[in-house]
Amino acid sequence: MTGMSDATAPAALPKVPTGIQGFDEITEGGLPKGRVSLVAGAAGSGKTVLAMGFLVNGAEKFNEPGLFVSFEETSRDLETNFASQGFDLRRLQKKGLLALDHIHVERNEFEETGDYDLEGLFVRLGADIDAIKAKRVVLDTIEVLFSAFTNEVIVRSEIKRLFQWLADKGVTAIVTGESGEKTISRHGLEEYVADFVVVLTHVVNDETATRRLRIVKYRGSSHGTNEFSFLIDRRGISVLPISSLGLRHVASSKRLSTGIARLDEMLGGKGVYRGSSVLVSGTAGTGKSSIAAHFVDAACRRGEKALYFAFEESPAQIVRNMASIGLDLDQWQKKGLLRIHSERPQNTGLEMHLVRMNREIEEFSPSVTVVDPITNLTSIGTFSSVRSALTRMIDAMKSRQITALFASLTEGGADPEATDVGVSSLMDTWILLRNLEVGGERTRGLYVLKARGMAHSNQIREFVLSSSGVGLLDIYGGADGFLTGAARSAKEAEERADALRLARSIQETEHEVARKRKVMAAEIERLKAEYEAEIESLENAIVEQRMRQDALVAGTAAVRAARGGRNTDVKARTTEAAKRRPKPRSRP
Repeated sequence: MTGMSDATAPAALPKVPTGIQGFDEITEGGLPKGRVSLVAGAAGSGKTVLAMGFLVNGAEKFNEPGLFVSFEETSRDLETNFASQGFDLRRLQKKGLLALDHIHVERNEFEETGDYDLEGLFVRLGADIDAIKAKRVVLDTIEVLFSAFTNEVIVRSEIKRLFQWLADKGVTAIVTGESGEKTISRHGLEEYVADFVVVLTHVVNDETATRRLRIVKYRGSSHGTNEFSFLIDRRGISVLPISSLGLRHVASSKRLSTGIARLDEMLGGKGVYRGSSVLVSGTAGTGKSSIAAHFVDAACRRGEKALYFAFEESPAQIVRNMASIGLDLDQWQKKGLLRIHSERPQNTGLEMHLVRMNREIEEFSPSVTVVDPITNLTSIGTFSSVRSALTRMIDAMKSRQITALFASLTEGGADPEATDVGVSSLMDTWILLRNLEVGGERTRGLYVLKARGMAHSNQIREFVLSSSGVGLLDIYGGADGFLTGAARSAKEAEERADALRLARSIQETEHEVARKRKVMAAEIERLKAEYEAEIESLENAIVEQRMRQDALVAGTAAVRAARGGRNTDVKARTTEAAKRRPKPRSRP
C-alpha cells in the first residue's frame, strides 16, 4: 500500500474567514477555527483594527456573533474610534451580533501569590460569550492583563491557561500583544502557545511610512511567508496579497480596440487581447497620455468601466486636456463608467500605492485600467522594488482579466527601446513613441515594438494630434529619405503638382490623338468620295466603250448581211449584245 485512502486521509484544518480583503488569501482561508491566534506588533501597528475587523466582518458577512474584550479602551471609546473606520458598532450591538466589554485592570486590585489565577476572568468571559452565543472572541491586549505581575512563572502559567480555556470554549479567538525586544511577544510565550501568529510592523523609509504584516506561524496549514503591505483607511483594513499569485491567469483570445483605428490595423486589424498588458513608452510630449485617453474612451463607448490611475495630473486637468483632442471624458465620469484616481507618488509608500490601487480595482471592477506613468514610482522605491511591485500589479490585473495600459516615460538621450523600470519583458504589447526631427521640424513617430500572439506591422507611422483626435499617417519614404511633418507635406504637395501636370499632359495628348483621329476620318471620307466618283466615271466609260463596241459589231454585221443577205442572224446578235451591255451608273 503506497498511500492513504480517501477514507483514512486526515481532514483539512477547518478555518474561519476573516472577511478582510487579501488576508484570507494569504492565509488560504482565514484563521484556524476553534483555536487561538496571536496578533503581535508595536504600538500603532494596527493590531486592534485587524482584530475588530475580524469581529465586524464575522457579524456582517457570516452572521457570527463576536465578543470584544478590551483591557485599555472603554466601550464608548471603541464605538467612537471605529466609527472613522466605517464600523457601526452600536448597530451591531443592538442586533445582538457584537458585545463590547471593558475590563479595567488596576495593579492594586491584584495580589501576586502562587495561588493567583484567572478564574474570575474566565467566569466573566464565559458569561459574555453565552449572552450572545459568540463564535468569535478578541482580547485586546494581553500585556495589560498581566501588567500587575512580575513573577514570570505565574504569568507564563496563566497565559497557557487562558489560551487553553479559550480553545476549550470552542471559539475562534484573537489575542493581541505588544512585540518584545528580542521576541515576537512581550513575554516570549504567546507565540509558542498560539496556533497562528502574525506580526504587524509600521516602518518609515525615506520619510515614507509603510504598514506590513508577516505570518510567522500557522499550525496545520500552509500560508504566504512573505511580508505583505496592508492599508488602514475609512473602510477598515485591507492587505495586498498580490505576490502570492502565480502564472495561472486565463489567456483570452478576444480582442479590444485601442480607440485608434489605424493603430488597431497595425495590431493585426483587431487591437489588443483582453486581459493583456500594454506598454506605451516615449519621451515627454510624445502623446502617451493621449493614447491612454483613447484607450479608456473606447472602453466606455463599449459600455465597459475604465479606471485611470494618474500620478501627474488631476482628474479635472486630464478631462480639460483631452477635450482639446476631441475626447469628452467628463461624460463617462458622469455616467459612472470612468473613474480617475489622481495622487502624487510621494504621498505614501510604494506598497501603499499598490494596496490602494488594488482596493480601487476591487470596488470599481473595471474592464480596463491605465497607470500613467509608472516611471513616477521610481521616486519612492528602488529599481528592484518598483519592478517587483509592478510585476505583482500586472499579475493582479491578468488574474482579473483586466486589460491594462501602462505609460512609461523615457528620459531624453536614453535608449528608446528600454524602460527605466525594466518591465518591458512583462508586457504583451509594446508601443513605442518617439520624436522625429526632419528639416528643422520635430514631429512624432509610432511603431509597434512587440505584440505577443498576433501579427503586427513593422512600419513607422507619423503620430499626429489634432482637435479630432489621434491620427496615424504613413511616413514618406523615397530618394530623399524619410520625411514627416511639413517636409512630408511639402513633398506630397510637390508630388501632387507633378501628378497634376502629368495628368494634364496626358489629357492634352489624348485630345491630340482624338483630333488626329477626326482629321484622319475626314480624310478617309474624302478619299472614299474621290474613289467612288472615280470608279463611277470609269464604269461609265466602260459602258460607253461597250456601246461603241456593240455599235461597231452591229455595223460590221450589217455590212456582212448586206453582202450575204442574212439579216435574221444580224438582228439576233444585235439583240444578244444589247442584253449583255451594262447600264450607265448615275451620280448620287
